[in-house]
Amino acid sequence: MSFVTVDAPRPHVQVITLNRPERLNAMSFELVMPLYAALEQVGADNSCRVVILTGAGRAFCSGLDLEDAGFPPNIEELPMSRIAIRAMETMSNLIPAMRAIPQPIIAAINGPAYGGGFCVSLGADIRIAGASATFRAAGINNGLSSTELGISYLLPRLIGASRASEILLCGREIDAAEAERIGLVSRSVPDEQLRDTVLELADDICGYSAHGVAMTKKVLWSNLESGSLTQAIDLENRNQLLVRMTTDNLDEAIKARREGRKPVFLD
Repeated sequence: MSFVTVDAPRPHVQVITLNRPERLNAMSFELVMPLYAALEQVGADNSCRVVILTGAGRAFCSGLDLEDAGFPPNIEELPMSRIAIRAMETMSNLIPAMRAIPQPIIAAINGPAYGGGFCVSLGADIRIAGASATFRAAGINNGLSSTELGISYLLPRLIGASRASEILLCGREIDAAEAERIGLVSRSVPDEQLRDTVLELADDICGYSAHGVAMTKKVLWSNLESGSLTQAIDLENRNQLLVRMTTDNLDEAIKARREGRKPVFLD
């Protein structure tokens, strides 16, 4: 049984499913390593334009498997100090791996997204929550730190420092309605509409230039780390010129508008 599956429900869209429902898709190394492989697979698929990430069963991802997480690969003859840091880095580097693929990732969040699962949802470019979705930074509840897998960097930038601090310090549960209200997710929908909603959103994105979408994702992530408005604008300027000067997309958009049809972007 594969703990991560990849399927293509329609052209140009790939769905990565965390498939360990009996453990609420808890993050063991047996799940995390196939997830890396799945991201690499879809990232290298030139026909894929949008990736959807979701969980099988009644959870998105319940975080680290506290009963049996296993061990990271390639640790033979290493002392425990090096095994420990390798284990942490193997888990946390999932977020840069999600950022690195050219396709935008839509997280379809069904049920609990706790601890590391909460963090993984933040690695997506867009988050859509089913009504059953709940979020919790569970580390603090377990006597640890809530800061892991980049959450102390991403969460304040997504919802503001005060709200992020409350969530990370108090360890309380956030339901789908509150997640939408504070901007943690783009929207919440009834659970039975979640799959159709994210597929429709994926179809919308697929209608645009794959190159333009990929470059937009790249700049959005880069400018989360930008130190100034000027730096951000400089990057945007070069990005926009690159797409304008190396494709006929804008000319096609103008022509299609005049002819009353949808543009076909060939990049």
